[in-house]
Amino acid sequence: MANILITGGAGYIGSVLVPMLLQAGHEVTVLDRFLYRQTSLLSCCGDPHFQIVNADCREEAVLRPLLRDKDFIFPLAALVGFPVCDKDPTAARTTNLGAVELLLKLRTPEQKIVFPCTNSGYGLGQGQAYCTEESPIEPVSLYGQTKMQAERAVLDAGNSLTFRFATLFGASPRMRTDLLVNDFVYRAVFDRALVVFEGSFVRNYLHVRDAARAFMFAMEHFDEMQGRCYNCGLSDANLTKLELCAEIKKVLPAFYYTEAEVGTDPDKRNYLVSNARIEALGYRPQYSLEFGIRELVKAYTILKNSFYGNA
Repeated sequence: MANILITGGAGYIGSVLVPMLLQAGHEVTVLDRFLYRQTSLLSCCGDPHFQIVNADCREEAVLRPLLRDKDFIFPLAALVGFPVCDKDPTAARTTNLGAVELLLKLRTPEQKIVFPCTNSGYGLGQGQAYCTEESPIEPVSLYGQTKMQAERAVLDAGNSLTFRFATLFGASPRMRTDLLVNDFVYRAVFDRALVVFEGSFVRNYLHVRDAARAFMFAMEHFDEMQGRCYNCGLSDANLTKLELCAEIKKVLPAFYYTEAEVGTDPDKRNYLVSNARIEALGYRPQYSLEFGIRELVKAYTILKNSFYGNA
């Protein structure tokens, strides 16, 4: 069993991943400053293989002792999404990039790193051509820029691999309602109507549980995967925003949506993504978009609170 350090482990992905790792018998240490006052890891506190540190991953004095004897490092800590990064650019740069550079300086060469990046680095994409891991990187936001710079640093450091995750969706103990699918379903449940800006823009999607499963897969296949980046998403879910709305309407028939004739979306991402590289190694997502929509409908019977967003 492995000894793992996860920075930002109480976030949207980490709150799903940490229980998975503990159930598999791993030793898990989480470093998180609980920026959103989340309580998502309370159920893990009774596990003797779980340790938690409430502190900032940008502090060398905090990070250095936590790295001792760790086999794997998962740097999940980040300001995620363009709105929260634009709100505090300095924090975005020091957390999304600076903290990763500090970690790389302090870790020993034999410690393995699995880094979650984003396919938002493809920016406006390549029209009708699928973006592969070799496609040009042209992020349109500070969030995308900092994550792609951190990815490059991680890969250059060696003994590492990265995931370029699709837009995540689904219920997590540290819920986020601001992600695109989660937001659209929230509006379908509570408003029953949505005006879509630039509805022809395409995104790829992935359930948060499948993102967590990707880390487990990386641990099992690290030797053959290391040194490369991997797109990770649902290959049957390269959808326009309007196509996404149509999928939601299948589950919630009373949902009405229309495209705005004027106005733009500040998030300009628009790309088709190929996940062939990781699929060739045997990884397959288990949770469909329909599963996630139905799950979210149930989740929103429990919560209705903007606290569960990032911005």
